Amino acid sequence: MALKLNTDYTGGQLPAGALAAEIYARAKQAHLDLENGTGQGAGMRGWLRFPAEYPKTEEYGRIKATAREIAEQAEVLLVIGIGGSYLGARAVIEAVKSRYYNETRENTPAIYFTGNTLSESDYADLDKLIEGKKFCINVISKSGKTLECAVAFRYYKAKLLESCNGDAERANSRIYVTTDPYEPGRAPEEGTLLKAALEHGWRRFVVPKDMGGRYSVLSAVGLLPIACAGIGLDALIAGAAAAQTAYERPGEAFGENPCIDYAALRYYYYRHRRKAVEIFAGYEPSMVMFGEWYKQLLGESEGKRGQGLFPAAVTFTTDLHSLGQYIQQGRRILFETVLTFGQAANSIALWEEPGDGDGLNYLSGKSLFEVNRTAFKATALAHAKGRCPSLVLELPRRDAYNIGWLIYFFEKACAISGYMIGVNPFDQDGVEQYKKFMFALLGKQGKKHDQIRALIKRTYGLDANEK
Repeated sequence: MALKLNTDYTGGQLPAGALAAEIYARAKQAHLDLENGTGQGAGMRGWLRFPAEYPKTEEYGRIKATAREIAEQAEVLLVIGIGGSYLGARAVIEAVKSRYYNETRENTPAIYFTGNTLSESDYADLDKLIEGKKFCINVISKSGKTLECAVAFRYYKAKLLESCNGDAERANSRIYVTTDPYEPGRAPEEGTLLKAALEHGWRRFVVPKDMGGRYSVLSAVGLLPIACAGIGLDALIAGAAAAQTAYERPGEAFGENPCIDYAALRYYYYRHRRKAVEIFAGYEPSMVMFGEWYKQLLGESEGKRGQGLFPAAVTFTTDLHSLGQYIQQGRRILFETVLTFGQAANSIALWEEPGDGDGLNYLSGKSLFEVNRTAFKATALAHAKGRCPSLVLELPRRDAYNIGWLIYFFEKACAISGYMIGVNPFDQDGVEQYKKFMFALLGKQGKKHDQIRALIKRTYGLDANEK
């Protein structure tokens, strides 16, 4: 089993006896509801069997071929998407390759992620990066109506046409769309992007209807950008498929299924230790975006009906010099999920310096991996002493196979956790509220927008017509 759950750094804060049996029974039932489709949102479990099934599809092979095509014709790939439409892909690229991927790549395009902000400055900065370069666009959106994505697509589609000297056919050949599936003979209900793709002949990939964006990284949503970065999809999917097999059987008690154990322990800290915040902590800077993906996965899945742990993410040892004080001695509402890896192939050893002017000769002969590993142990021990327990997830390597395994582990543990606290881990109705207010304030026409504008004026004294 690639992943190991280590509870040595919990400071003794673990369920025992009848409580442990009760919690595990609840976790086992949640796992059963997930597997059998008897829990809430059962129609959105497409990701559960996806790793074993997807490599057999025509689309999987087409993704690989398209990635090679993009590498041959473009210096840059612009990935337009927000939330689950970009976080997973960016997380995997940086985790497997490097946070410096764009600077260190070879024979693959630079990949920039946009459509996740409405900042003019960010647009201007990206314009400078792609100026004079051949680029392709991969726009990812179920409907095409998400404002951030739609604005970015309109803007960069015009830039692409300009870069092709007004040749619409050439520009259209460089646009790849990941959106709702097309059903012949049936008009798409909400598919603005699908309709445009059919009209202009853009190459299409599918956002599966039976999985939400935050669970979709191992579908075409994430795999096309990932393949464009030169990452082996077979290894990534194989890791996830192996995790799928490893976590299918629940076991009878703690220690038999790390995925269920982790969900159960999260529930224990939340319900029985009154923890409110879970911190995802890693010791590799290239895992920063993975922490962002984790935050959306857990936050959007659990945070509803007044329930759920608040997910945060830090990078150690960096953040020990900023948030370390609070974690150690602030409010005791925290616990940590800590991710560690085995030693990388490129070992860097420290050496003895004459005179020992910096006082570091005591580290002579040690590798940076050993120093970093010791920092993890020291931090976990200190935090446990400060009543901030750590659940440690250990993986042997930071490669495609292990990252694929880790993705599936978190997806399944997240779904089990949601069921354990009594929420639907697959919906996100709350996300829509700010959108309704934003469209109304921007002046979008329609009766429902008029009603919201009236509500805003009546409740908050703000007039949407005032500039």
